[in-house]
Amino acid sequence: MNYNKTTVLFFLHKVRLNNQGTCPLRCRITYLKKRKEFSTGIFVSPKSWNSKKQKLLDKNTQEKSINIQLSLIKQEINQAFLFLQVNKEFFDVEDIYLHYTGKSIKQDETVLQVFKTHNDRVEKLIGREYVLPTLWKFKQAKTLLKEFISYKYSKNDYQFKDLELKFIKDYEFFLKSEKKLAQSTIYKTIQRFRKIIKIAISEGYLDKDPFILYKSKRYKPEVVYLTEEELKSVESFVFEEKRLERTRDSFVFCCYTGLAFSEMDSLKKEHLKIGFDKNLWIQLKRSKTSKLISIPLLPKAIEIIEKYDSFNEIRVLPKLSNQKFNKNLKEIASKTKIKKRLTHHIARKTFATTVLLYNDVPMEIVSELLGHSSITITEAHYGKIVQKKVSEQMKSLSKKLNSK
Repeated sequence: MNYNKTTVLFFLHKVRLNNQGTCPLRCRITYLKKRKEFSTGIFVSPKSWNSKKQKLLDKNTQEKSINIQLSLIKQEINQAFLFLQVNKEFFDVEDIYLHYTGKSIKQDETVLQVFKTHNDRVEKLIGREYVLPTLWKFKQAKTLLKEFISYKYSKNDYQFKDLELKFIKDYEFFLKSEKKLAQSTIYKTIQRFRKIIKIAISEGYLDKDPFILYKSKRYKPEVVYLTEEELKSVESFVFEEKRLERTRDSFVFCCYTGLAFSEMDSLKKEHLKIGFDKNLWIQLKRSKTSKLISIPLLPKAIEIIEKYDSFNEIRVLPKLSNQKFNKNLKEIASKTKIKKRLTHHIARKTFATTVLLYNDVPMEIVSELLGHSSITITEAHYGKIVQKKVSEQMKSLSKKLNSK
């Protein structure tokens, strides 16, 4: 139950004094620091009105009747307030007035309600439009938002109609100061909240976008990948443990194909096709974007496929959980003396940079092989890599020109 209080105040509208020497008596309802004023339809003499006692002081029959009317108005407003306290978790002063007048109370969707509806939809479309990690990320975003609303406003939810730019800025500050999240995580969390705002606008819960004047501080992490020397070091190292060898082979396979972990994990022999060029290709849908990708296999990738050809009738590579895979990569980095923190995603970055861009494969081809939804995404991630490549080529050219 909502334990906030409401106040009812009657006051004279003296600027509307008429020829009979009376003026309108208005009523003001105040709730949660918001006001709603309306006319009572009653006219009284300013001389008879006692604002402190909230009634007329003359004791004639007419004055008594007016005081009874005012008492009834206040009583009905309080009854409307009590009804909303019991039956609605969220309401405002406008709702109190509407219920008092017998009109239908407007239905206002709340932030967390729409967030939950969105997440429920995502959950039902897992495997078709979304993958499980996407659901986890949106559920975590909803949890963080709920914690902020409770921390900042001492509420269980927040109404869209009260949403302003300050809410977003305070939320960002909360994620930094209280949750101590990294800037990249804050950016992604805010973007997931922004998606909920777009849904609210499309459904008519919001009239304007509170993000219009919001400037996001996008974090652009450095692209970490293996150099050619580091990649060769991992490829050639002899591991005594079979689990490390199998993890290394799967990792190297992705360094030459650019597959994400979920794609590598679900890769089956049915996804291997002989292409128009008579060479072996991988053809499957990206789990993240559902975009069909076709990847021509390089010799090293084919070598690994052949190594595990008899390992399983259906799968191309040995199966291992993401957690164990990355744990094994940590050991592999230690044994091969690689200082970088190895994760499966580095294989995808290595494919884009060391294998493709550093071998003069055009950006548009890199984008197509990675399965990005647009080349803009590829350029945003790997633009600096291209600049570095151009710089190296220009230095090489400069040396050749100076030697002539």
